[in-house]
Amino acid sequence: MPKLAPSLLEADYCFLYDQLKIMEKAGADYVHIDVMDGAFVPNLALGMKEIQSIRPVTELVFDVHMMVNEPIRYVRQMKEAGADIITVHLEACEDPQETILAIKETGVKAGIVLKPDTKLSELSEAIISMVDVVQLMTVQPGLAGQKFIPESLNRIKELRDRIDRENPGCEIEVDGNIGVHNVQDVVAAGATVIVSGKALFDGDLGKNISEMKRLIESI
Repeated sequence: MPKLAPSLLEADYCFLYDQLKIMEKAGADYVHIDVMDGAFVPNLALGMKEIQSIRPVTELVFDVHMMVNEPIRYVRQMKEAGADIITVHLEACEDPQETILAIKETGVKAGIVLKPDTKLSELSEAIISMVDVVQLMTVQPGLAGQKFIPESLNRIKELRDRIDRENPGCEIEVDGNIGVHNVQDVVAAGATVIVSGKALFDGDLGKNISEMKRLIESI
């Protein structure tokens, strides 16, 4: 069953405890946590201390997306802060396989992320065989207010074919302007983890999560 991961990037931090509890009650599966360094991407967002501070509040899976140059430097600290899954950008790692191994050695799940303009052919069979999740960005990372890139649907389908051949247990995660208008399309294309931010946090968070889950589960 596809999983739903509300993105904390759109949360209201004045009411974060309440929103995490709403996520749990409404049926969210993960909490998607973006970490940005202001170098790999142009913005800054969340760090180890913030993640550690909310870890005791919820039992939801912490899906930590590191938009950071050479994230291998911070893998152990992220694990200690409470990450359950750590995903890193192929484009940000000098040695992606070494970085993935470092993540897995901490005992958490490891994933690799691709920007929209990174060809799927750059993702080697060796890397696919190692990871628990491949995340496709459906907008450019680190910038708010972008439109979903329509070509992403073909990329999801192409990746689905490769994953089914090379590592059938691997999840396909999608991230970038996904809402009720297109979530069924990305699930039908083969995505199994759906990251959604503004579409969930604008309005009634609980009702929006419930509706998104209904749409996901109807595919």
